[in-house]
Order: sequence, then C-alpha cells, then structure tokens
Amino acid sequence: MFKLTSLNLNGIRSATSKGVEAWIAQSRPDCICVQEIKAQSADMQGRFEELAGLKGYFHFAVKKGYSGVGIYARHEPSDVVIGYGSSEFDTEGRYVELRFDTPARRLSIISAYFPSGSSGEERQLAKFRFLEEFHPHLMRLKAEREFILCGDINIAHQQIDLKNWRSNQKNSGFLPEERAWMTKLLHISDPTGGLVDVYRQLQPEATDACYTWWSNRGQAYANNVGWRLDYHLATPAIAALARTEEIYKAQKFSDHAPITVGYELSL
Repeated sequence: MFKLTSLNLNGIRSATSKGVEAWIAQSRPDCICVQEIKAQSADMQGRFEELAGLKGYFHFAVKKGYSGVGIYARHEPSDVVIGYGSSEFDTEGRYVELRFDTPARRLSIISAYFPSGSSGEERQLAKFRFLEEFHPHLMRLKAEREFILCGDINIAHQQIDLKNWRSNQKNSGFLPEERAWMTKLLHISDPTGGLVDVYRQLQPEATDACYTWWSNRGQAYANNVGWRLDYHLATPAIAALARTEEIYKAQKFSDHAPITVGYELSL
C-alpha cells in the first residue's frame, strides 16, 4: 500500500512546533505533500530538509514568508520538476512534481497550492488567471503520464463540501466560476475524461466529516464550521487504486487537517 498525505502547514516552523514531525514519524506516509511552507531555502538547511526520515523537495516563493510547497518522500524520484512554466505564478512557489518512472509506468506525485482570492478583488482575479492556465497544464500532463495532485485547492466544489454553503455563494472558494472550473476538471459526467476527486470517490456522501480547513475566527473549529479545500486529484487509472482515506483531526498542526489516502501501488 502506498500511503500519500497532503497538509497545508501554514508555516513549517509553526507546524513543527505543534508536533507535525512526530506525527509523520508515527503515521509513516510514503510521501507527504505540504503547502504554505512560508520559508526560503536558507531557512530549511540543516533543519527542514528532511522530516521524520523523509527527504524534502521544494518550490519556494520569491517573496519571503509566503506560500511555498514541498514533497517529503521515502523513495528517490527519477526526476524533480519545480514550477509548471508560468511566468506569473512560478515566482509564488506553488508547484513541485516528483516523477517515479519505470519501464512499466510513468507516475508523478504533485504538491500544489492554489491562490486564495479571499483578500480582495485583485487576488481573486489572479486566482482566475491561475485556474485558466493550470487546467491545460494538467490536461497536457494527463496525456503523457499518470499522476496524483495533492494540495490546498482553495475551492469547495459542492454544497456538501462546506458547512454554510448558502451564505458563502458570493465568497472566494465557493464562487460559481470556481466550482464550474472544478466540474470541468473532473468531467463528472465522463469519469474517463478528466481527473478524479479521490476522496469523493471513496466517500461520496460525507458532509461534516469531510472538512479539512476551519477559519481561525470565532469557534469555527470547535463547532466544525469547516470547508473541504484539500484534495487528492488523480488520473482515473491511479484513482481506481485508492483503497483507504483519513482526515486526521486528533491533533491540530495548522488551520488545515492532513488528508491521507492509501493506494494499492508501489514505487
């Protein structure tokens, strides 16, 4: 079983101070995709290059203390791809891809952090630009290889993916345009055509249990007023190998919860 975890750290220093490394050592994923490292290369050296015996591969933002993604892996990749070729968004540290290629299979594990538009119109427009260019990138990649994209997508796709869907229909993360983008990506009417939302494949009806992010305002976490923003998105053949899922909530490492899926494959 290949155990793959995704977690938005909301700062690697903060998350490690809250025990995330000990949890990784205990849960033993083969790979953990992390987002919002909020660190630079120099900050990682000698401390965060490895976590719990897993070697890290990173895409850092140019801006200090901002964004940044990584993958900690137990196995050595055959290739590492930093960024997806965007003149605008590759400076923001949003994409790292590890390739595990054999004569029998070409497989990628991707950690991605989609922009948030919640801070205002300017960032929402940037988010729309990201979505517009990221969809064709994923479709080109799908034509060439199998992959699992893990990350903070910053979109709740369906009404069952957030607690208060009625009051959030005009808010970033649940806008009609964002949800339509997800529907297009997933090709729900034709599962062989697009990517697969792996959690929803395994838990098609889950509501309150599906949330992975909670606002720091009020008592959102205590009252489970959450959103499902963190995903495993896989090509259909790989998604068909998914067997188990877990959203871990016994400890709180950041404002997101780690989501783990077990796949019946080996690297």
